[in-house]
Amino acid sequence: MAIPTTRTKEAGLISLITEKCDGCGLCVAVCSDQCLVLENKKVQITTSSHFGCIGCGHCMAVCPGGAIEVTRREISPADIFPLPPPENDATYDSLLSLLQRRRSSRRFLDRTVNPAIISQILDAARSAPMGLPPSDVNVLVLDSREKNHAFAKDYCEFLKGMEWLVSGWFLALMRPFWGKTSDEMFRGFIRPLFRTYTSGMDEGVNNVTYDAPLAMYFYGSPYCDPADPIVAATYAMIAGESLGLGSCMLGAIHPMIQKGKKARQFREKHGIRYPSREGVFVIFGYTAIKYNKGIRRSFASVGWNGNQV
Repeated sequence: MAIPTTRTKEAGLISLITEKCDGCGLCVAVCSDQCLVLENKKVQITTSSHFGCIGCGHCMAVCPGGAIEVTRREISPADIFPLPPPENDATYDSLLSLLQRRRSSRRFLDRTVNPAIISQILDAARSAPMGLPPSDVNVLVLDSREKNHAFAKDYCEFLKGMEWLVSGWFLALMRPFWGKTSDEMFRGFIRPLFRTYTSGMDEGVNNVTYDAPLAMYFYGSPYCDPADPIVAATYAMIAGESLGLGSCMLGAIHPMIQKGKKARQFREKHGIRYPSREGVFVIFGYTAIKYNKGIRRSFASVGWNGNQV
């Protein structure tokens, strides 16, 4: 028994080196699927787990003596590494400063992003938590202004074939089925967005990906937890900011390329492997505009023990 993903459909294989086990029980405590049990002060593999080993690696990471090895499900002992020392950790104040300084940047200097920096962003994004390992997040990297422009131009041509979706007759037809909120969003946001994208591109202006020197599209697979691409993209965005890049999340491309024959053809042309329930583009570059003030944001509500504030 194993939880299926696109990358593997087998359970992880747990191997025990009993002579290295000191019976501390840490591996049992961190295994959320009850794959391990402590018997006679030694760890043993059980047959009562819910899903079989999912390959999270927690048991390997916590074992002080190296008594556990997990393979299969795209994990192995070679993936274990020593944690950086605590003194390297960001403080809350330094992290908050980074987050507060971040603005959504859409205007960039004509300066390429070094491949080493792109690798650093991807390394940080790989560390994002996921619903189930191994990660089913996929990333499309467009690493130049020219590639971004070509992608955006092709996307605008794709949208021109979808203009019926925002036509008056179609919106009037669909309003009883998808309700007031969707109708307002299509009339007030999606329809103007179509025009902004396509008319801008006809005039040589890229309002889709803004000719950023770097863009990354994070998307999942049919097996993927819907939150995983968004969490990974957020990690990438924060990493980019820490490396001196401006960034902006773009949510309007993903929904349009998910359903239908033309959407499938568009995905195939650009090497996008799967339709995905959730996904997002993040653009990066050296920002051409500097801010000297931040803007305080708010949530719609915060409930403390059921009491809304």
